Amino acid sequence: MSGSIVSGIDYSLLFPSSTTASGSSNLLSLLYGASGTTTTNTGPAALAALQTAQKNQTADIAAEAKQPQVARDIAAFKAALASAKTPAQLLANPTALKVLLTANGLGDQAAYPALAQKVLLSNPAQSNSLVNQVNATNSAWLPATQTYDFATKGLSVLQNPQVQQTLTNAYAEVLWRQSLDATTPGLSNALTFIQTASTAKSADAILGNATLRTVVTTAFNIPEQIAFQDLGAQEQAITSNLDIKKLQDPKYVQSIADQYLLNNTSSSTSSTPTLDQLAVQASGLLV
Repeated sequence: MSGSIVSGIDYSLLFPSSTTASGSSNLLSLLYGASGTTTTNTGPAALAALQTAQKNQTADIAAEAKQPQVARDIAAFKAALASAKTPAQLLANPTALKVLLTANGLGDQAAYPALAQKVLLSNPAQSNSLVNQVNATNSAWLPATQTYDFATKGLSVLQNPQVQQTLTNAYAEVLWRQSLDATTPGLSNALTFIQTASTAKSADAILGNATLRTVVTTAFNIPEQIAFQDLGAQEQAITSNLDIKKLQDPKYVQSIADQYLLNNTSSSTSSTPTLDQLAVQASGLLV
């Protein structure tokens, strides 16, 4: 692998744990022979919460969508879409903008409506467009803008009922995940890791994905100081702890997610992506 910096990776936020790199997991030790660490008694409750979330995810998201405020937001989004003549008119509606941004992992950007509107209306095919400028600091902008392509397709993509359903389901899922993290910090990260870890084929794939790198570095207690090393050292920190080929093994993936929760709930400090971003991966909302 090259030792140069990979564009798009925020290395300053790479490693949330401040413990030593030699630490691994009790669960990984039992399953795969890794060395052990200790956790507080909050761990079992976190693991139980993960099991419950995995089992009930579909039903719980559907229930979240029926919550009064969530249902009102979704209804307001659909009404605004039905009456809008242009993307600009739709995005000028605060609730419609909130739903759209939240569903695409950009919910924190609803606090900046003027900027959000300009970014979403810009043309991602133009290298100097606003979306390509801001994407360097928040990689969720580009896939969201590409998905709806307001600049060249107007409202036609969003007028597809299937796209609307996917978007509103994603909105409910983000809110459901927020409620999970409110009671069990990092639970949404763990769920996302379990669902997507098998797509990572290299150390760079781990380093370049906010959720994957947070789970892996926390689970294996990789020290945050490694973020100041060159890319080769960072790749080595990942591959010396993690067997990337075993990410195809659901049992191995589950053990890492479990250990991440144990370490995360036993630590008083944790650096994780925003809650909205956890529900949406770098490829964007698939519609």
